[in-house]
Amino acid sequence: MLASPGAIAFQLGPLTVRWYGILMAAAIALGFWLAHREARAEHLPADDILNAAQWAVIAGLVGARLYEVIFNWDYYGRFPAKIIAVWEGGLAIHGALIVGPLVGIWLARRWRLPILRSLDVAAPSIAIGQAIGRWGNFFNEEAFGRPTDLPWKLYISPPHRPPEFARDEYFHPTFLYESLWDLGVFLVLVLWLRPRLRERPGALFFCYVGLYSIGRFLIEALRLDSFWLLGLRVPQIASVIGLIIAIVGLAAVSRRVPRAA
Repeated sequence: MLASPGAIAFQLGPLTVRWYGILMAAAIALGFWLAHREARAEHLPADDILNAAQWAVIAGLVGARLYEVIFNWDYYGRFPAKIIAVWEGGLAIHGALIVGPLVGIWLARRWRLPILRSLDVAAPSIAIGQAIGRWGNFFNEEAFGRPTDLPWKLYISPPHRPPEFARDEYFHPTFLYESLWDLGVFLVLVLWLRPRLRERPGALFFCYVGLYSIGRFLIEALRLDSFWLLGLRVPQIASVIGLIIAIVGLAAVSRRVPRAA
């Protein structure tokens, strides 16, 4: 059985440090380090790519929060002060995946960086960052799935249970499923796909988008906190769109001249 020890890591006087923030910072730092290391190995302008990545991450965090607020406006409209309370959780990854890469591409184009190769450098960092960041959901007791009695069940304390499941104690740890999926995507990208796709700039990034979308679509079916639109789960719609983008992108870069960027 899994059970959160609490959202707060420690306190220093009036300063409260939460596990969510620690894990997000660790995920971003590791991602930056890996991307910079790979850019240097590929003889790319590593410092410029890292600068673009930093702005892309900031934009992605803003996009993730806006996505969460927009699709959960029935709550944030009643409690507008909570809009900025990102330390309590509530960063929707699809919002980050929309805004972050767009800003990164815009900066890469403006600074005349190799766009497709830069995206390939970033892809594994995004995947491992997601694998780490998902554990913030564990400490916050959020992003869990339907009730279950499986051996790896997740205990959710009464204040964090949906009202209709108030009497249920154990739920699917969907945060764990996605973390493991993202870790698997990272390993596939780095150990298997990257050596085989070096001559096709952009292919590694689109593989990441496709693989992540498949996993998220399947895992989302278990979650209780999905955003809904016209009777459909919004994250699953986004995942289908992501898979289409991945297929189209892979087809496009496969027709490019090798090593073109």
